Amino acid sequence: MDVVSQIGGLLQGGLGNLAAYLAAHVLLCLLPAFFIAGALTALVPKEAVTRYLGRTAPKYVSYPAAAVGGFVLAVCSCTIMPLFAGIHKRGAGLGPAITFLFVGPAINVLALAYTGVALGMDIAVARVILAVVFGISIGLIMALMFRRDDARHDRETADAFAARARVNAGVWAFLLLLIAMLIAGTLQVGLLTKGYAHVTLPIAGMDRFQATLDQLVPFDAARGEEGVTVQGALLIGLLALIGGSAWLGLNRVDEGYNRWTWISLGLTALTLLLAALRMAPLAAGLDVQITGKFVGVGLAMAGIWYVGRRAFEAYEIQTWLWETWRFIKQIFPLLIVGVFAVGVIRGLIKPEWIESLAGRNTVLANAVGVLFGVFMYFPTLVEVPIARMFLDLGMHRGPLLAYLMADPELSLQSILITASVIGRTKAWVYVGWVAVFSTVAGLLYGMWVDGLNSWLILGLLAVGVGALVLGLHRLGRRAQRQGMAAEAR
Repeated sequence: MDVVSQIGGLLQGGLGNLAAYLAAHVLLCLLPAFFIAGALTALVPKEAVTRYLGRTAPKYVSYPAAAVGGFVLAVCSCTIMPLFAGIHKRGAGLGPAITFLFVGPAINVLALAYTGVALGMDIAVARVILAVVFGISIGLIMALMFRRDDARHDRETADAFAARARVNAGVWAFLLLLIAMLIAGTLQVGLLTKGYAHVTLPIAGMDRFQATLDQLVPFDAARGEEGVTVQGALLIGLLALIGGSAWLGLNRVDEGYNRWTWISLGLTALTLLLAALRMAPLAAGLDVQITGKFVGVGLAMAGIWYVGRRAFEAYEIQTWLWETWRFIKQIFPLLIVGVFAVGVIRGLIKPEWIESLAGRNTVLANAVGVLFGVFMYFPTLVEVPIARMFLDLGMHRGPLLAYLMADPELSLQSILITASVIGRTKAWVYVGWVAVFSTVAGLLYGMWVDGLNSWLILGLLAVGVGALVLGLHRLGRRAQRQGMAAEAR
């Protein structure tokens, strides 16, 4: 009976984690990212992408551009995935695409500011510097290791007119409005989160409904668990309706619109607006507040509709919607599996275990911090109070940094999605390099915290980087000689 109860608890944890994620992160965070990815693929000429991010673009252009792009769209590791898939499909080289994938979720401005307040500016500064340096380094390593596949991908997306590629003003306006919708929905600043008006809907029993939800999806805020609110339950129901209508309306939207297309788009717009409201269940009803986020999302959606009608032909919008739906079908099922698995694993791993293993700055302790970041992935900003909790429990600051480096970059769901975009081999090699770099970062930072001479730490880092560069250089020369020998035959 205990085994059955434990299994039931784990399944409840997985379903609860999935419900909380769908309610809190899919609409205003992930859905706009899908629309942006669809626009990148359908509306941006591939020559424009390959010009700045392609394999043959100068490295001093492509890698900083990828890092800056990741900084501008500083989002979590799930939201970055459709954007990464979009630029890779459009012709970005593997190296710059990987840099974009790494840097985006690592340097969220709010997370960095929060890190500085909660954990100290030393960790915040270390996060931002190491994220950029490691992102570019890992991108360069991946490009070198898989240069043959990258060259083939480059040939498949190459265009003789890349140097003259231009993105017209309508596309820029459209993309900026989509990005504005993403920012308005996710940025946690007073202007957007503040309520400016409210109305209480006389719906009896909302407080009891919330109590029922709390029983069905129990949560502990100290562990990063979010639970499901009344508003979240409403949004999950609307998501199901959107999914059904989109399946009927967007599967063949490239061939033309049908009534289900308009139903799915109308439901999407309505649900995005409802997600931007703030709702609080009361005994007397449901209190609904009009927030700045609601106004911002509404204005962005109106701008998207206006620019879409004025700047594009019908077939261009159809292509955009079809590409968006294609990304959703490719990525969203893997996301659901990964989030559910994380909820199950969360129930198996106890924070006390991490504290006992990571109380000192050792290689094992830093590796544990990295593994904890992978298997206990938390939404953006939530990883900071979790880190504060473990710091208070006695975790060393070195393993703590290793966790903070790995958590925004890796999660089970992002690993699955990365594999679907670039292949399993490349994805697991990327995971390995992120784990190695994060472990080394924590170890070196921990040495500095423990009082080791800074010059000695820099010397160790230089020796390690030098050995890595030499090894990769020899690997590249060997592969080049093998290729020349094969051509000679």
